[in-house]
Amino acid sequence: MQEPETLEGLRRQLAPAIADAAVFDGWTMDAVRQAARLAGIDAALAEFAFREGPMAMISAWVSHVDQQMERSTPASSLQGVSIRERIRRLVMARLDAVAGREEALNRALTIMAMPQNLRTSLRLGWNSADAMWRLAGDTATDYNHYTKRTILGGIYAATLRVFASDKSADKAETRAFLDRRIEGIIRFEKTKAQFLRAPEERISLVRLLGRLRYPAR
Repeated sequence: MQEPETLEGLRRQLAPAIADAAVFDGWTMDAVRQAARLAGIDAALAEFAFREGPMAMISAWVSHVDQQMERSTPASSLQGVSIRERIRRLVMARLDAVAGREEALNRALTIMAMPQNLRTSLRLGWNSADAMWRLAGDTATDYNHYTKRTILGGIYAATLRVFASDKSADKAETRAFLDRRIEGIIRFEKTKAQFLRAPEERISLVRLLGRLRYPAR
């Protein structure tokens, strides 16, 4: 197999094979070397690409899942579909992309929860939520942009944990959990819309969110 021209391309190429190997070897250089061997990539080059360690491997896997979601559920396939169903399909597309690698997912979630990795984990969650909302057709640029992604990021993270340990047929427990959480998003959006009908209330919330994002020094 031809080696990619960039390290980013190499990381994306090896990510799914590293996840496969992580089921047995964890998110380690052993997994990287195994993936490189299967892909016919120089092991030293692969190790260099993931020299920053497990979070670099996990970040590449998340990027791979982003790509898989966009390929399997493009924006054109969501036209004429309710927002509730759009979000459900997009989250399920991501879960389908990691299906069969639940042990690797469990190990990844443990690593991501470590204090030194929280900032990167939050960024990855935000980016995934942003990718979903964009495919769903969201064009908000005000505080809605931030609240939607924050809420969906939290729901997606919680759903991943349920999915990783779900032994039910066809992941029925995960699907039920996700449906309940999405219903919560819809109710929140309806309540928020009612609350923000008055201009003075809208301005107050904008100021509040601004302070949360840029706290006074």
